[in-house]
Amino acid sequence: MATDNRINFWRRNSKVPGSVQPVYGAQHPPLDPRLRRTYPKETKPKFNNLNTKKASSFHEFARSTNDAWDIDDEEDEDFLAPASSLPSGLHSSSSHNQQNEVAHSETEVSHRLAPPRTDAQTLQEEEEEDEEFDHVNSKVVKSSSDAHLSASSVRSTLQKQQSLPVRPIIPLVARISDQNASGAPPMTVREKSRLDKFKQLLSSPNTDLEELRKHSWSGIPREVRPITWRLLSGYLPANKERREHVLQRKREEYFGFIEQYYHSRTDEHFKDTYRQIHIDIPRTNPLIPLFQQPAVQEVFERILFIWAIRHPASGYVQGINDLVTPFFVVFLSEFVTEDVENFEMAALPLDTQRNIEADTFWCMSKLLDGIQDNYTFAQPGIQNKVKALEELVSRIDEDIHNHFKRYEVEYLQFAFRWMNNLLMRELPLRCTIRLWDTYQAEAEGFSHFHLYVCAAFLIEWRKEILSMIDFQGLLMLLQNLPTIHWGNEEVGLLLAEAYRLKYMFADAPSHYKR
Repeated sequence: MATDNRINFWRRNSKVPGSVQPVYGAQHPPLDPRLRRTYPKETKPKFNNLNTKKASSFHEFARSTNDAWDIDDEEDEDFLAPASSLPSGLHSSSSHNQQNEVAHSETEVSHRLAPPRTDAQTLQEEEEEDEEFDHVNSKVVKSSSDAHLSASSVRSTLQKQQSLPVRPIIPLVARISDQNASGAPPMTVREKSRLDKFKQLLSSPNTDLEELRKHSWSGIPREVRPITWRLLSGYLPANKERREHVLQRKREEYFGFIEQYYHSRTDEHFKDTYRQIHIDIPRTNPLIPLFQQPAVQEVFERILFIWAIRHPASGYVQGINDLVTPFFVVFLSEFVTEDVENFEMAALPLDTQRNIEADTFWCMSKLLDGIQDNYTFAQPGIQNKVKALEELVSRIDEDIHNHFKRYEVEYLQFAFRWMNNLLMRELPLRCTIRLWDTYQAEAEGFSHFHLYVCAAFLIEWRKEILSMIDFQGLLMLLQNLPTIHWGNEEVGLLLAEAYRLKYMFADAPSHYKR
């Protein structure tokens, strides 16, 4: 009896000491609620009437806000599988759910108008849902809350399939795939039309680069992004007939550098540079399995070391290692149809691996040629850009600027990383790739337009910044901005605001000047 009372006491109190709660807006993906187990099924306590009402109301709330829960994509794959591949026990329950989905949705919306259910009916329905979901997953659900969360995820999956328009699935921070890749809604008519336009431009004997930039500004379709990036970065010529010859020559030239210089990484003069590269590579996007593969890390080491010794004015500087990853992922995606973040690099033919490495080196080199003063001694390029950002923010949002001054926050304390890493530490990699579509389409995108993107990015968090009333809180916010769920839509709005700021201030230095 004493044991039952103790269990019921903890069930009545929502905060269980020592329980692990998911933290949203953090740098890592939220915890999966299904992994949290409280009771084995055979020892699940019997709740009294009051507890049943609370559980029911909570699960009604959870169902009505199903898109606020981050459940793995495995359910989507299971329910998109052909009916013939499903277990026999699932056919009847699945079809039953589909037939009653609209009625269930209408019942949720008008639950206040419906006649109240008795506690016995509520408990019976919960037990039936537990049993049904056990059959669906062929495994034991160890707690009542887990059963309801899993069942609600089943219903939310069917709701997403039946609702129009389909809500895009925004991946978490460890996912690279953009919204035109696997797991995303089918390509719309507009997207297909844009893809056809890109293919037409790229297949012409002499690609019109200005027209290609104009179409690339609002994003490049995944299927043609590798060739488009090679062209826009200046790595490939516009003439179609010359491209294959240039690719072959540049790739051979890169591996000539490897044979000529890479053995010197152990020399006294270069060993410190190689050591720093070797330390930084494992820290590059540590949540993405692709970048933890030894073969991939060796590729990055070769690229960064060769670039460093061929550019002695700057050498290797921490932060350059991040700039390799977008090019590598984009060129790898040309040969990978599934999720890139889990792909085994060793599965590709050796020649393909070598081509990806060489193309990544040359395109990264083209990018760094335009911003090399960011990485020379004392990094004057970054110092100037941070000062320009401070002046720009003081003109476009005086409240934020004065708020920083009031709490003695220096722009260099947070914006140095924004300039040094081109916002790669602030945004998921999928967002960086979309951002770089526009940077490569924009004249001086990495060196000049990036300043206005940083200003727009700062103003995006205006409400949160002004709500912080201490130095520590402001720095913690600015160094850990909650962009984990950002996708193409958020990046598009950010770029539009940056373009507006550039249009207003770039050619009018005295505009709004105090």
